[in-house]
Amino acid sequence: MKELLDKYGYTPQMEQLDKQLSAIQANLDNWVTPENLAACLGFMDLTTLNSSDTEERVASFANKVNNFKNHFPDYPTPAAICVYPNLGGVVRKNLTAPDVNVAVVAAVFPNAQSFLEVKALECKMAVENGADEVDIVLALNSFLAGNLEKAADEIRTIKGIIGKKHLKVILETGALATPEKIAAASFLAMEAGADFIKTSTGKQEPAATPMAAIVMCECIKAYHEKTGKMIGFKPAGGMVAAKDAICYYAIVDTILGKDWLNKEYFRLGASRLANNLLGELEQKTVSYY
Repeated sequence: MKELLDKYGYTPQMEQLDKQLSAIQANLDNWVTPENLAACLGFMDLTTLNSSDTEERVASFANKVNNFKNHFPDYPTPAAICVYPNLGGVVRKNLTAPDVNVAVVAAVFPNAQSFLEVKALECKMAVENGADEVDIVLALNSFLAGNLEKAADEIRTIKGIIGKKHLKVILETGALATPEKIAAASFLAMEAGADFIKTSTGKQEPAATPMAAIVMCECIKAYHEKTGKMIGFKPAGGMVAAKDAICYYAIVDTILGKDWLNKEYFRLGASRLANNLLGELEQKTVSYY
C-alpha cells in the first residue's frame, strides 16, 4: 500500500485531515445557498435498492423523474436512477426524462463475494439491458488480505467488459477504517480503470463520512496532477439532511474546485435526500419521491 501512496505523493495525516474538516465545517453556511441546493438535486443518483423492489415500483420511480419538471420546473432532474441490475431494463423502458442515466449496482452487490466470472457476467448483462453506469464494490476480501493485484484485476476485467459505460468503484470506506487504506484503495481503483470512486454501499455502517471524502478527493487531486485524468467522486449512504449534501459539495469545491462541480464528476448517492433538498428549497415539507 505504501508504494501506491508514495507513487502519487499523498499520505493522509490525521492532524491535517482534522484541520481541513474543521475549516470546511466552520464555513459551511457559506455554501448553503439556493443555487447550491438546487445543484445537488442535479448531482443525485436517485436510488432504490430494496429487496422488495418490484418492476411496478421501479417503473413508478422512473415516472416520478419523468414528471418532475411538471411539478418543479426550476430545479434539475437527477443525474441518474440507480437500481439493482435486473431492474435496469425497467428503468430504461420507462424513463423519458432527458439527460438522466440508468445506473445499476452490480458484481454481486453489496458484498462482492463471488467468482469473478459471475461478477463480470452480471455487469455484462446489466449493460446489455440498458445500463449507462455500473457501480461495483472493491474486492475487499483481496484488498484487505494484501492481494492488491487481484483486487485491481477485478476492476480492470469489468471495465474491459463494459467499455465506455461509466464504472464507479465503491471502496466501502467504513470497512477500510484507516485513512491510509482509503487512500491506497482510491489510487488502486483509479489506476485499474474506475471512472468514479464512491465511498459506500449504504448497506454497512459507517457509510459516507466527510473525513473519508476528504481523503478520496485529495487522492483524486493527486492522481489528476500525476496523470492529467479527471476521476469522479460519489459519496453514498447516510445522507439525509440537505446540509449533509452541502458538506460534500463544500469538500469537492475546496479540494478539487469548480471543474468537478457537475454531474460528470460529482454524484450524491441517496434515497431519502431528494425530498429534504426540495423541502429546504421550497421551505415546506415535500414528499414527492
